[in-house]
Amino acid sequence: MHPNGGFRPETGGLLDAIDRIGFAHICVASAEGPMLLHAPVTLHGDRLRFHVARGNRVTRHLDGGAVALSLVETHGYISPNWYERPGDQVPTWNYVTIEVEGTAHAIGDAALVEQLDRLAELHEPADDPWHRAKMDPAVFIKMLTAIRGFEVIVTAVHGTTKLSQNKSAGDVSGIVAGLRRMGNDDLADRMTPLHTPPAA
Repeated sequence: MHPNGGFRPETGGLLDAIDRIGFAHICVASAEGPMLLHAPVTLHGDRLRFHVARGNRVTRHLDGGAVALSLVETHGYISPNWYERPGDQVPTWNYVTIEVEGTAHAIGDAALVEQLDRLAELHEPADDPWHRAKMDPAVFIKMLTAIRGFEVIVTAVHGTTKLSQNKSAGDVSGIVAGLRRMGNDDLADRMTPLHTPPAA
C-alpha cells in the first residue's frame, strides 16, 4: 500500500473488483519461512476462494495459515519525457492494486467445484463458453483430486490507486498519450475517467 493517502481508494468496493481481476499472488507465513504462490481467485460473499496443485510445496502450510493476497488490476512505467517539464521529473510507476489479509482454511470438494464453476462463469468467452457439462464426469473427478481448494476469511482489505492524481492536467494528458503510444491502453483507459473534468 502506497504511503500517500491520496492514492488510497475507499475500501468499500475493493472486494468487488476481485472477480474482475481473477488472479492473485498469495504470500504464506510458514514454519519454513515466507512462501509465495499464484492462483486464480473468486469472491464468495465476504470470503475469497482459490485452488492450488496438491503437490505444491506451499499446500501443506495453508490450512489455518495467515495469508496476504496481492491483486494487480493494471500497471505501467511512466516516463519523465511525458510531462510538461521533463527536466523536473523522475521515472515512476502507476498501478492499481488490492491487498487482502486473512486466514486460509481448506474447503471440501463441493465448495471447490463451486469455485471452479465460478471461474468459468466469470472468465469464459460469451460466444462459446466452456462448462463442466462438456467433460466426462469421471475425468473431471480424477482431475479434481490433483488440486486442493481454500477459503480466506478476510481480516483486512487495502488498496492503492496511483494514477498521477498529484500531477497537473497537462502532465496527465502527456502520460495518457505516452501510454497509448507504448500500447498500454489498459492503464491509459483507467486514468482517463479519473482526470476528465465533469461536464459543465
